[in-house]
Amino acid sequence: MSGRDPLFALQRRERIMDEIREHGSVSVSTIAARLGVSELTIRRDINALAQQGLVTRVHGGATLRSSLEPGLSPALAGHDPAVTRYTIGMVVPSLDYYWPPIVHGARAQAAQLRARLLLRASTYDLRDNRRQVEALLNTPGLHGLIVAPDTFGENAIEMLEWLDALPVPVVLAERRVRSAAAAPHLDSVVSDHTAGAALAVRHLHEQGHERIGLITETERPTGRYVRRGWESTLRSLGLPTDAACINGVRFDTAGRERAMDDALQVISDTETTAVIVLPDPQALALEQHALDRGIRVPHDLAIVAYDDDVARFGDPAITAVRPPKQHVGREAVNLLIARLEAGSGRPAFRVKLGPELHVRESSLRPSIPAPIAVAPAAIPTAIIPTPEDPLVKETP
Repeated sequence: MSGRDPLFALQRRERIMDEIREHGSVSVSTIAARLGVSELTIRRDINALAQQGLVTRVHGGATLRSSLEPGLSPALAGHDPAVTRYTIGMVVPSLDYYWPPIVHGARAQAAQLRARLLLRASTYDLRDNRRQVEALLNTPGLHGLIVAPDTFGENAIEMLEWLDALPVPVVLAERRVRSAAAAPHLDSVVSDHTAGAALAVRHLHEQGHERIGLITETERPTGRYVRRGWESTLRSLGLPTDAACINGVRFDTAGRERAMDDALQVISDTETTAVIVLPDPQALALEQHALDRGIRVPHDLAIVAYDDDVARFGDPAITAVRPPKQHVGREAVNLLIARLEAGSGRPAFRVKLGPELHVRESSLRPSIPAPIAVAPAAIPTAIIPTPEDPLVKETP
């Protein structure tokens, strides 16, 4: 090993830590490409950082280490009482799909602002949400809460008003404050799913589609805003609104083959040529099933997924709207700390963050190779086909 190698290793690890602090996590393949080194080198760097207690290794990368991990001292977690400014509780309805990037973003921003983040996983049940919030309220020194309750179900208005009346400030993450609720002090930050759906519709229209459908797993909580953006954008572009519109699909449960066949039949009956599918695991399943049924993607059916967790694994890779999840987590922490520092005189902030459209092969206009021009003199006259030639087939 040369004398310069340790210096290079230190620089790489600093870059890895900078990436994790900013985004909450890092991908081995992404950082390896960015730094121009092998993935094996990055894995060794992550192993070294993990041994120092600075990161947690996960499949394909690393994340900031959580204070909930066994054996992690407060100092290594960045939660030394001597330097911690705030203690923030966070309750999310899931720790598998959709929510981990939001948690990573919140954790990264909390670390930057010297805040301690206490995470609790709940469900979409309001009673469970309330139990988890009450448990955090009993934490000594708690300064504020970031929560994500169901804001449209039964008793949702009562829940919002209860949160607004708590003795600590509350920020809703990926949830909106309904106008019917008397909750003037609640801050919120959401992905603008209405605008995200508009991005998808406009992209498909630019690719030549006029009959653009929508398939959603559920209307709560994201689906209602995606549908609103889909409908309003179709109208603004003067496009028909009677394309395939299916809600409540599950292409990952028993009877999935029949459900997908039914969806494809609706798409065919309505002459729909492109669909937006929420969420992207359902889009991936639909694409695979369509191909199995001889429906070419994107030639016969263009697909855009809403959400971008697994869409890139499609074959062809699926175009997807990507909500700014990590930024939602970061901004929730920013809003809460701004409220703590400004006091009760600060007005409520209701923030919307715009999604991005990641264009891939599943929605692009198929490219048809131009015919090769051949000079007539180059072809022997005796074999030039004529329309009467039985071997010549007219193109439909």
